Parts: sequence; C-alpha cells; structure tokens
Amino acid sequence: MPDWERRRGGKGTVGMAKVKFLYICRNCGYKTYKWAGYCPACKEDTLVEEIVPASGKKAALPPGGEIALLAEIPSLEEKRLCTGLAELDRVLGGGAVPGSVILVGGDPGIGKSTLLLQAALGLVSRGLPVLYVTGEESLAQLKMRAARLGFRGEALLVLAETEYERIASHIAGGEPRVVVIDSVQTLMKSELGGAPGSIIQLRDVTASLVQLAKKKQITFFLIGHVTKEGILAGPRVLEHMVDCVLNFEGDRYQSFRLLRAAKNRYGSTNELGIFTMEAGGLAEVRNPSALFLSERPAGTPGSAVVPVMEGSRPLLVEVQGLVSQNYGVGIPRRTATGLDANRVSLLVAVLEKRLGLPLYNCDIFINVVGGVKIMEPAVDLAVAVSLVSSYRDRPIEAMTMLIGEVGLTGEVRTVSRLEERLREGIKMGFNRCLLPRGNMRSSSWLNGYSKNELEIIPVSSLAEALDRALA
Repeated sequence: MPDWERRRGGKGTVGMAKVKFLYICRNCGYKTYKWAGYCPACKEDTLVEEIVPASGKKAALPPGGEIALLAEIPSLEEKRLCTGLAELDRVLGGGAVPGSVILVGGDPGIGKSTLLLQAALGLVSRGLPVLYVTGEESLAQLKMRAARLGFRGEALLVLAETEYERIASHIAGGEPRVVVIDSVQTLMKSELGGAPGSIIQLRDVTASLVQLAKKKQITFFLIGHVTKEGILAGPRVLEHMVDCVLNFEGDRYQSFRLLRAAKNRYGSTNELGIFTMEAGGLAEVRNPSALFLSERPAGTPGSAVVPVMEGSRPLLVEVQGLVSQNYGVGIPRRTATGLDANRVSLLVAVLEKRLGLPLYNCDIFINVVGGVKIMEPAVDLAVAVSLVSSYRDRPIEAMTMLIGEVGLTGEVRTVSRLEERLREGIKMGFNRCLLPRGNMRSSSWLNGYSKNELEIIPVSSLAEALDRALA
C-alpha cells in the first residue's frame, strides 16, 4: 500500500485482512486516525504510527468488584521483601512491597540488569521463589553473568521468552513471589500486532502485568529502556501505571552509580542509593561522604565542603568553583554540573551587586564532585564562597564546612535538619563550620558543642562569611 494512502484515510490492506493505522503520541498518549505533522494535544513532533488489530466479538466482562466501606476493609500488614542490597532497599522505602510493580530505567550499559540480577539472587538466598525472565539474553549468557557476580544461583528460576501469554502461564504454574522482566520493551502480545516496544504493545503488556501483580500479590521488577533524551521509552502513561519508578544514573566511564526514585507509592522519593561498579558487579557504598572527599585537594582555592541531605541520609560533598578571565573571547561562559544553572547565575549576580566583584567578564564553572545532583538551597553559601576563593586565589580554611541559603540581598538564611549535617561532619573529622546566625536562635542545642569538637561560626551575611572562611 502506498504511503500516501495510509496518510489519507488510515485504512489499508495487509495480506487479505483490512487493518487500521492509528497515530499515537508517545509523549501524551493522544490518538488520531489521520496523520498530522505534530501532536494536536501537546504540540510535540512525537506521533508514531501503529497498526490497530481487527475487531472481533466483544468478550464477556469478568465479574466486577463490589462497593465497600473503607473502615470495614481489613488492614494488611506491610511486609516488605528485602533484596539484600541495602542501598536498593533504602530507595524502595525499606524493601519491595508485595504486589507492587517497580520500573527501573537508565542509560544502556549503566548496570540495570546487573542490579536486578543481584537483587534476584539476594531474594533467592532468603528463601523466596524468584523468576528471572530475559528477552535480551540467552540462558547461557545469563548464567555467565551470574557467574561473573560470584553466584551459582541454583534456586533462581530463569526463562528466555518474549511472548506475554507464555510468560503468564509459567508464572501461574511456578507461583513465584518475585518476577524480574528484562526488559519490558521486549515483551509482546501476538494478537495486538506491531513490533515489540511499540506504544500499543507497551501499554497493554504493562497493564496486564500490573493486573497480574495485584491479583496474585507478585512483586514485579521491570527494566525499561530510555531514549536519547534520557527519559523512559514509551508513553508517559507507563510511569503512571506502575507503583515505583527508579532511575539508575551515572557515567559509564566512572565507577559511581546513583539510584533515585522518581515515583514511589510506598515510600519517599528523596532517598538516594550509591553504588560503585566493580569487576564483580555492583558494590554498595557504606560511607559515601568518605568516598566523595577521598581525592579532595588540600589547600586549593575554589574547593568547599557542604553537608547536604539526601532523604534521611546526610552527605558531605565537595563543591569546586573555577573563575577565569575571559579576555574578550566571546560571551563569558556559565557552566554548572550537579547544580541548578539558574541558581548559580543568581549567586553570581549577588556577588557582583552586593560585593562589587567584577565577574561579568569571567568564565565561571561549578562542579559537584562525584556526580551528585544537589537541588536544596543549603548549598548556596558553599557555591558563593568557592567562587570567591577561586577569584581571589585564596583557599578556604582547612577542615571547614559551609551551610546556608543566600538571599538576593546577600543575607545568609537558616537551613533545616542542621544537627544531622553537623554530626556527619564531626564523624568525618571536620572541626569548623560556618552556618546561618538564625540557626543559633532556633537551635539551643548548638551551644552544647565543644570548641575542640566543632567550632561553630554564625554568620548573617555573605560578606561576613567570606571574611571568616578564606584563609
């Protein structure tokens, strides 16, 4: 059938059967039977052509549920399944909830399959029946990867299959408690038509997996591919259907791997799991502060340490600033890695306006070491002081931490959860901390710290902080 005929009417002939061509927006899920250059709903060029299966007799509806009073429904005890990976369990909120569907996405080669294979083997070691379904590897390749991780995995059930109905029948026969799907883009239903990973296939297969999980109280871990923009492949409705969405981040050329929750119905989305990729698989980082500061140069201008909160965990991270003269070669650059670029531009404007620093003709670079992304405003003071330290070529006093939010008038504002941040700094050997003066009035326990243990220096303005911080 010529391409113009499909565009015109949306009907054609494949073999002897008539089919319809449907155009679906992979961004918002909008459907239309007529071709358009862009999605009429979200105005994005994300329309994808799909084949609509021929309609037959309508199947009889299954028995539906009945209305009940919420107060009369018996409560279920929340028994979470521990995977044996403490960092993964932390991000999940203490373990996986039975009957939940967890989607794990990340760049190719980042370690998604390795993470979930280690989690599956950890669950098996705790006596739980686990089924690992692979649509991308053979069983021999899967065994080779398990051997590289140092596991024999005698009790792990494995299946190489991409047809959903066959997988569902194996699940019904084996009755596993946990099922890992690697990956959801490889599964398909033959009656739907189209290629695996298409929008219709993804939406229908995922909906069936969610129904199966809720009906049989099976925990599903789904590995999802991402696009070149770094978002999960498929319609956005896919993320709404599942219970938890985890993003596995990191640079494949570095050893750090960060696990974050973009969505979690049964826990916080602020937790962070930290791993390192080694020859024997993913290793958990028990003391991330020590790892992030292990290569920090001593006495170097532009380096500042700030205690930040990632969920319930305090972390000490190094913020590095570099200010260099532009000499009129193009527009001065403003580059921020691991921080909000707009927030950094705001702090540069405060330094120019309130302190009179001529930064308008300077290239400015800010980097958070270790690949951590910091969004909280408590890092403002460390960013501003690191930039001035680099500009004046004067290092920050040794073993000094900086905490505080900087306002547009140059004032240093209070931060929350200060005690947890300070205790992490003391544990790492820091004996000096610049913090907002407002925290001294609201936190009476600060006066109990010994000067030998931690010297607390309250500041109320950015100018005062620079006088006390720079050596």
